[in-house]
Amino acid sequence: MNKRRLTQWVTAILSNSYLPGWLRGTIYQGKYKAICVPFLNCYSCPGALGACPVGAFQSLAAGFSRTISLYLTGLLLAVGALGGRFVCGWLCPFGFVQELLHRRDGSRRQLPRALEQVKFVVLGLTIVLPFVWRDLTGLAEPYFCKYVCPAGTLGGGIPLILTNSGLARLVGWLFSWKLFLLLVVLIAAYFYWRPFCRVLCPLGAFYGLLNHLSVWQLHLNRSRCIGCGSCARQCKAALEPQLHPNTSACLRCLECVKACPTQALSFTAKGQPSRPIAHTRDL
Repeated sequence: MNKRRLTQWVTAILSNSYLPGWLRGTIYQGKYKAICVPFLNCYSCPGALGACPVGAFQSLAAGFSRTISLYLTGLLLAVGALGGRFVCGWLCPFGFVQELLHRRDGSRRQLPRALEQVKFVVLGLTIVLPFVWRDLTGLAEPYFCKYVCPAGTLGGGIPLILTNSGLARLVGWLFSWKLFLLLVVLIAAYFYWRPFCRVLCPLGAFYGLLNHLSVWQLHLNRSRCIGCGSCARQCKAALEPQLHPNTSACLRCLECVKACPTQALSFTAKGQPSRPIAHTRDL
């Protein structure tokens, strides 16, 4: 098992390690829920110890006071400024689930680039709607979490319904709709590498905007690059790292770095020299 896969397993287990919640169909509401994790992980997941940043943002924005949390904003900016979408490629549990379902046949299935821009529309709506779309009482809702988020359906909705008979009796059209969306995403994940991350995830869109600005970036040493295309053939998102190493679509799984035969690609801090070509690594 390589480092990235091990990191994904450890992150998924630790961030959802509240065992009583899994057994009783309850939600942990202790002191750790005041801490946001930097990736999608539904607050309502029975095992979740921390809060989801998207859910936390929308819940605060939806209230009467239309609050923007400086803590949450600072956390996401700091994480994105350090590594851009590195969180997506190495830590996100729902991204990990999609990878486990993906057909490993070595193919590179490219999604329409226009479709990959949808996530920026979703990001804009996720930020704006709770502030402007309100009911007669002056309150809004966490619209992305309530109507879209398949990570919440998989990690929160399904486990709670299976373990809590009271909630199961309340299931209606909304859960059916979200279950349908989840199934579409999971089926698409078999054919396309991490489709939700590439098309719909607002958090991934936010981090992607910082890929070009982050401290740690993909660097291409053009004097070493021999134009063999190994990095592009390895990229499951059908990108071309040798041409655009820090595009917002890159989830920074760093498989391209491992595939480069001349070590022309490296993931290093700005100004930090790449490692000598004689070195090897296991990402």
